[in-house]
Amino acid sequence: MKVIVCDPVSPKGIALLQQRKEFEVVVLQKRPTEAELIALAADAAALVVRSETKITRKVMEAAPKLRVCGRAGVGVDNIDVEAATERGVVVMNTPSGNTISTAELTFSMLISLARNIPQANASMKAGEWNRKAFQGLELYGKTLAILGMGRIGTELARRAIAFGMRVLAYDPYLTL
Repeated sequence: MKVIVCDPVSPKGIALLQQRKEFEVVVLQKRPTEAELIALAADAAALVVRSETKITRKVMEAAPKLRVCGRAGVGVDNIDVEAATERGVVVMNTPSGNTISTAELTFSMLISLARNIPQANASMKAGEWNRKAFQGLELYGKTLAILGMGRIGTELARRAIAFGMRVLAYDPYLTL
């Protein structure tokens, strides 16, 4: 079965695909145009995308062996789900694939802001050190408001609570 990886994905993911002897894994070096993808997909059983490549109805019509479109990321707005459903093509994504890393990055930025880390780093690199100018503030006891308590918001709240913060949250989809 031919698997076409259309967008840059983790080398670990590609290695997992390549371990399967029944897969012929083709990794594209640049994002294909629709016309290029139509030509390439004629004998593809699977297409792997991120957010750049669009899997359109025309692409699916040109790929009679296509069985699955996988999106390495959240959402499937770049895949024509209606056309896939009509053709019996499974559409999948990885909604929690970047949840932890996004929550960790957000929290690390919060810490950097509170503790003046970028400014202190720049001062050190300039050969200065004015310790009192970069004391910042502690997060302990502070209040963090989170808009949206989906997967990322929930993980961010966990980290804030672990630091002793008070968390206020708003999500129009949650009820008490």
